[in-house]
Amino acid sequence: MDRKVIELDEGWTYMQKGITKLKRILEELPEPPFTGEEYMMLYTTIYNMCTQKPPHDYSQQLYDKYREAFEEYITTMVLPSLREKHDEFMLRELVKRWANHKVMVRWLSRFFFYLDRYFIARRSLPPLNEVGLACFRDLVYREVNSKARDAVVALIDKEREGEQIDRALLKNVIDIFVEIGMGHMESYELDFEGPMLLDSGAYYSRKASYWILEDSCPDYMLKAEECLKRERDRVSNYLHSSSEPKLVEVEDLSRMYRLYHKIQKGLEPVANVFKQHITSEGTALVQQAEDACTNQAASGASAQEQVLVRKIIELHDKFMEYVNDCFLNHTLFHKALKEAFEVFCNKTVAGTSSAELLAAFCDNILKKGGSEKLSDEAIEDTLEKVVKLLAYISDKDLFAEFYRKKLARRLLFDRSASEEHEKCILTKLKQQCGGQFTSKMEGMVTDLTLARENQTNFEKHLKENPNVTPGIDLTVTVLTTGFWPSYKSFDLNLPAEMVKCVEVFKEFYELKTKHRKLTWIYSLGTCNINGKFEAKTIELIVSTYQAAALLLFNSADRLSYSEIMTQLNVNNDDLVRLLHSLSCAKYKILNKEPNTKIISPNDIFEFNYKFTDRMRRIKIPLPPMDERKKVIEDVDKDRRYAIDAAIVRIMKSRKVLGHQQLVLECVEQLGRMFKPDIKAIKKRIEDLITRDYLERDKDNANMFKYLA
Repeated sequence: MDRKVIELDEGWTYMQKGITKLKRILEELPEPPFTGEEYMMLYTTIYNMCTQKPPHDYSQQLYDKYREAFEEYITTMVLPSLREKHDEFMLRELVKRWANHKVMVRWLSRFFFYLDRYFIARRSLPPLNEVGLACFRDLVYREVNSKARDAVVALIDKEREGEQIDRALLKNVIDIFVEIGMGHMESYELDFEGPMLLDSGAYYSRKASYWILEDSCPDYMLKAEECLKRERDRVSNYLHSSSEPKLVEVEDLSRMYRLYHKIQKGLEPVANVFKQHITSEGTALVQQAEDACTNQAASGASAQEQVLVRKIIELHDKFMEYVNDCFLNHTLFHKALKEAFEVFCNKTVAGTSSAELLAAFCDNILKKGGSEKLSDEAIEDTLEKVVKLLAYISDKDLFAEFYRKKLARRLLFDRSASEEHEKCILTKLKQQCGGQFTSKMEGMVTDLTLARENQTNFEKHLKENPNVTPGIDLTVTVLTTGFWPSYKSFDLNLPAEMVKCVEVFKEFYELKTKHRKLTWIYSLGTCNINGKFEAKTIELIVSTYQAAALLLFNSADRLSYSEIMTQLNVNNDDLVRLLHSLSCAKYKILNKEPNTKIISPNDIFEFNYKFTDRMRRIKIPLPPMDERKKVIEDVDKDRRYAIDAAIVRIMKSRKVLGHQQLVLECVEQLGRMFKPDIKAIKKRIEDLITRDYLERDKDNANMFKYLA
């Protein structure tokens, strides 16, 4: 037989009778407890209403009404009873209402259990228990948590002053802050613990300032110990166990400083312990990042490195606060902090130096579409902190070169999010490391402004001289060689379409200056060309090399590897990269024989007319090059020049100097930018002797003379 259909209103009217009975029990009104039969009838009503055929399946409506039942009870009964009470009476009412609410959630979840098993599971909705508790959190907790916290903190302060308080009540209230997070501690930490710790700090600051004036050192220590014992006792009785280390730390460091600074050399052991503690925390962070990088792919590893820099910044903020507040800015503790950070800030992570890590972190903040989404103020603040970290890094010249490479990419490919932020960090770097450190970078930023003006003048020149036509739209960025990183430049055999526009620009540029030679860096160029495929025409955004290779197929159907190489005049490595990007990567613009993933000198290529894509405009990237090796080579070369210059400077002023003294002075002079290798200095001394800048003393091989 077919089951009788239960309409929504009819079924809900029956359910409300059960809910009203539950409310009366909770309000301690005369009401007998639920019988087994009543419970089964309520459960069965929900079951039947959820298993009826559409349109009589009322699962969604019942799910909504479940929440509404709590909301109605809270607004009509719970909130009015809490609003009329204050201080300790309000706390008692809050504890009672939370206990009742949990009972109500438990019972209603049983009545509506069928929803949890099927409807909620299939729709991935929040379960009934979570919905019920969230109603209390959103309607009750959010309104009363600050009043409850203030009342609890006031009672804790009363207890500290020797008054008897109801500890069981405090424990029950504090449990609400923990439980309302439903497995997370944010509510307890932000809404209760943070303000409680601030109050505790202020309380003991006041007490300590009286005791230090009135008491002898032993008495002061006894009182301090007694206070720590009581705070630990508080944690075991009613606070959450996670608060103990934070609570007893509040005044420990300041107390230690005040006690030991009166003793001659008393602060030195404290500073040493402080240094060891920072070193171990920082080294642990580096090790965590190292472990995470070995367990993840390359993309994950770079994310871990970003996280590491952010954590080191937070660590620095934390300990700098201790130095300023607890140790009253004492130079010993500044020195301890500096030496500790120098230890772990110069460690490598998965083969990446800290100099490169910092440069990559800055790039992520400053480029468009970086993973760090920050406000302007937060960006400035973060950049300030990065520059402070740079002070602890020994290879500042390596950071400068990595930073310059990444700055060049941001500027040349229009990836910089803000010119203001670029200038801001350069100002901070200049203040920290001196004008020489940033002169090239500042030159790059200025260069780009001048290049834009130059392009505007070129466009104006073309308008004023209609007979001068480059044939294609051309944008040229003219840069000053000395400012920018070194780039490979080849005499690429440009396609005829490009030769003309290059000549037009050269003629324009020579009108302005006769003394400057233009060197074209085709590896940095980009071209927009139309690919006419069978399905449709697609605009291809490619590098100048890629464009030159593709345009060869306008006049030939098939070309061999060696033919392309000869016609373009490029080397093997570059040709392999560009042909791989066009025939083996995501977008196969060229077909290759044989059809393999590796480019070899025997391959034959032809234009892929069948290629298509859902987009009308696609960018075809070249495989990325590992720039690390090139940067390190450039820095090593610059270091050789720097060591040579330092040795010559020292010897020019001293005329005669012993080997050890010369090495020491050289290390001292160069130490601000990098940590010179002693072997490298010895090698440079030998080289300068062969080049007649220095000579050895005939009687003492360890003594050098300067040759003017």
